[in-house]
Amino acid sequence: MFRSCTLTLALLVAAGPAAAQGLDGRLKKIADSKTITIAYRADATPFSFTDDNKDVVGFSVDLCKRVVNSIESQLNIKDLKIKWLPVTTQTRFEAIAKGQADMECSSSTVTLSRLKLVDFSSFIFLESTGLMVKGGSGLRSLSDMAGKKIAVIGGTTNERAVSAQLKARQLSATVVPFKSRDEAFAALEEGKVDAFASDRLLLIGAAVRSKDPRAMDLLPDQLSMEPYGIALPRGDSNFRLAVNTGLARVYGTGEIVEIFNRWFGDLGNPGPVVETLYMLGAIPE
Repeated sequence: MFRSCTLTLALLVAAGPAAAQGLDGRLKKIADSKTITIAYRADATPFSFTDDNKDVVGFSVDLCKRVVNSIESQLNIKDLKIKWLPVTTQTRFEAIAKGQADMECSSSTVTLSRLKLVDFSSFIFLESTGLMVKGGSGLRSLSDMAGKKIAVIGGTTNERAVSAQLKARQLSATVVPFKSRDEAFAALEEGKVDAFASDRLLLIGAAVRSKDPRAMDLLPDQLSMEPYGIALPRGDSNFRLAVNTGLARVYGTGEIVEIFNRWFGDLGNPGPVVETLYMLGAIPE
């Protein structure tokens, strides 16, 4: 169904490049320097991370590379260079707001509070908050977490989601914030906490890159909806339009199938909600 939808949508998107609506703001800076700076996270497998060769890779990274190709075409320039800027969960939006990077490509959830600091592109993925525990722990869901310790990355939407769910279910578990995914996962491995709450695919990615992936269990809980977007400078509508134009072409021409299968092929085609997200993102010219 996914392939047929994208092929149909390809007819809605014009084939020729669209000129950017005026060269000002980030577009002018990019055109003048022939460089675009992309902030990335090294710990957001499979969306944004560094591989064994220290190359920046991932689902979101692939999408942003296609967007850069589109911006090249829209600005009618050649050899647009990508400069990669490493950021953390705590510094990712600050890097955009302060002009250190033009785009942030990882696994950032769009929220109203974050929109006060940065802007976002059209949605690029839809995730949910999940829980990972050590195998053989006997923990089967959030309902079993009374009296337990749950690791989160401080300041994330996952922390808020877990706290809200515990309050709603009147469960007395302790939420333990960590600065990074590596610290939180290590605490779980070492038994310092009983569970780690984060986006489900990020939990899988962390487990896959651990010493013993089979030692961890991902519980079935889905504690929140996390719509991802590319973080962009606030108030630069022309640059946001250029980015969304690039995404619309990726979605509408079916390129998203190739990218999705490359990173999530083992999971099968995206569900109906994610399919709809890409259909809505394939904005016609």
